[in-house]
Amino acid sequence: MVATATSHDEAVTSPDGPSRVGGRGFGTAALALAIAVGLLLGYAAGWLTPTLTRPGDTSAEAGFARDMTTHHTQAVQMALVAFKHGQDSAVTQLGVDIATGQQGEIGIMQTWLRQWRLDPTRSEPAMAWMPDGEQFMREGGLMPGMATKEEMDRLEAARGHELDLLFLDMMIKHHLGGIHMVDAVLDQSSNDQVTEAAQRMKNTQQGELDNMRAILDRIK
Repeated sequence: MVATATSHDEAVTSPDGPSRVGGRGFGTAALALAIAVGLLLGYAAGWLTPTLTRPGDTSAEAGFARDMTTHHTQAVQMALVAFKHGQDSAVTQLGVDIATGQQGEIGIMQTWLRQWRLDPTRSEPAMAWMPDGEQFMREGGLMPGMATKEEMDRLEAARGHELDLLFLDMMIKHHLGGIHMVDAVLDQSSNDQVTEAAQRMKNTQQGELDNMRAILDRIK
């Protein structure tokens, strides 16, 4: 599960086996294309799953889709910084995996909202769909695990080993917050379309958490 490569040109091992691409050797243009394709595939996956009932505007399902889209959008931004400016090949590979994977999931969630004939913009405060959700909000109205503007500015200014450490620390917190939100919708929703996708998100993020902790222990 630990990524052991030490150069950007070597193959990197992910929790699911050999990676499909090799760090920055993947190329910025190719990554942009992969993200776009992931989004389109996400839209397609959302449409292919039939919805027997439509969740309402204030439902847990709609709130989760909207809030997790926002949460994922920041993760993609962080991952792209790691891909472009990280030093360790395992970190840059994580950037590829997280950016493409979470962009695809954004496509799925936005398709749900279209299917449900709901506006992608929330009509209630963030986390209102969660019981006591306001207790988990960070200062400035940020959802669990999300970085502040100051933290994002620091990440974008960092380079090399400093960036690797900062990215791993921030993304570990980000994933923990995301898993907390997934657990909340799994507790509340009986919509198979939503719960199956949410469980896949949790499984993926838990595997990435284990990988990130192992990488962090190696490069400290």
